[in-house]
Amino acid sequence: MSSTEDFSPAVTGEGVQWAYSTCTGNKKALLIGINYFGTSAELGGCINDVLNLRKFITERWGYDNSNIVTLTDDKKVSQLAPTKANILAQLKELVKGAQQNDALFLCYSGHGTQIRDKDGNEIDGQDEVICPVDYKTAGYIDDDVLHEILVKDLPMGCRLTVVFDASCCNSGTALDLLYTYGPDGRILNGANPDDPKKSPADVIYLSGCRDDQTSDDTVYDGRATGALSHAFVDTLTKQPEQSYIDMLKNTRKFLKKNGHTQIPQLSSSHPIDTRLQFII
Repeated sequence: MSSTEDFSPAVTGEGVQWAYSTCTGNKKALLIGINYFGTSAELGGCINDVLNLRKFITERWGYDNSNIVTLTDDKKVSQLAPTKANILAQLKELVKGAQQNDALFLCYSGHGTQIRDKDGNEIDGQDEVICPVDYKTAGYIDDDVLHEILVKDLPMGCRLTVVFDASCCNSGTALDLLYTYGPDGRILNGANPDDPKKSPADVIYLSGCRDDQTSDDTVYDGRATGALSHAFVDTLTKQPEQSYIDMLKNTRKFLKKNGHTQIPQLSSSHPIDTRLQFII
């Protein structure tokens, strides 16, 4: 697929040079699924999301199990618990040593919420946060911290793909990326040339819903799962070669067909040609 606009590698736009990743370098993944067992906030499908996505990226996208770290609150699935300390440490490990054309993949399936913005850098006055398994004692991880670790120092042309399936969470801007796309593939909002959160990296972020919505925890084929994660895997399994915009449209169609009102959002760290093929 091609574009009439030149978005080839090493493009200089609004003062920042960026590049697409070919995703042919090292591949690493971090999969986080939290069911919050035994609490009033218990979820049913988050660990299944991790298992489904692990199978998906190893079988379909060439990720090796030795380069995948899993954090869940089920010791049968992973020995590392999704505590705040462990999540922060593994986020840093995911991007450590990243280079151009590497492919990094991050999934978060669990609770999230919004809290009052403390530093005045959010237009809506709210910070998006995720909830580690020990959030009641250790606290949340907010979008500013996620951006600082995952995006700020990621090198030009390194791909980070994020699937964010957070129940009870307004998740559309949890990475503070500067470009969001409508159903026609056009940018809904553009970046301020002086925005300190501009990045040369190739970050693609699929969230479960808009900021004014929540993502569903649901059941498919008798198995609990996050609605977005299931739709994402189903859509790309049935049709692996899709453009960015087709992937977004088909994920939305799947959810609507199955009775979900949430509207997934596609965001990026730089302007992308959404007619290009989506790769991980």
